[in-house]
Amino acid sequence: MPLLSSKSYRVGRSSTGLGLFATQPIKKGTKIIRYFGPLLDSKNKKHDAIENKYLFQLNDRWTIDGSVRKNVARYINHACKPNAESDVNPRKKRVIIRSIRKIEPGEEINYDYGTEYFKAYLKPIGCKCDACEKKRAKKKAEARAEKAALKAKALRKAEKLAEKALLARKAAKALGKKKAAPKKKAGKAAVSRPTKAARKKRAA
Repeated sequence: MPLLSSKSYRVGRSSTGLGLFATQPIKKGTKIIRYFGPLLDSKNKKHDAIENKYLFQLNDRWTIDGSVRKNVARYINHACKPNAESDVNPRKKRVIIRSIRKIEPGEEINYDYGTEYFKAYLKPIGCKCDACEKKRAKKKAEARAEKAALKAKALRKAEKLAEKALLARKAAKALGKKKAAPKKKAGKAAVSRPTKAARKKRAA
């Protein structure tokens, strides 16, 4: 299967800088583009000293230096859940980027750079692929929701405590009024005693 025409993709702005985007639908299993550049021999000290982020290791000896401008495939970014993969042929010293699912027009083309590259270059700064960004956004949303729930719980607790304190104050106030009110003593009916003259008259 031949490679796609260069009109099938374009270089554009991505969340990580520049990226390669599909300009037309790309079927699953399509050979999209070749990753190429000068071959570096690890046995050559000058070659072994070359360092850049576009080095694609074929095997223990050979590495492709993909930093050349004509290598448009170097703009393809890493993704933890990619829509393409790198088909490596160490014997022919070739790398072809192939789709592993249908890619829609406008969608960024990406593949997994591998564990070693991820640990060395992406993990220290945090992977910015869509899958990782969504995961981070989900965690942030969950953290915000948990914080809001705890705040609401604390507010409800404070309201209950305030309500209890108010009821306690009202009860104490009512009890204070009751104690302060004077008690009325039951008075005896006044009995008029007869004078001495009246007693003598009754005796007569």
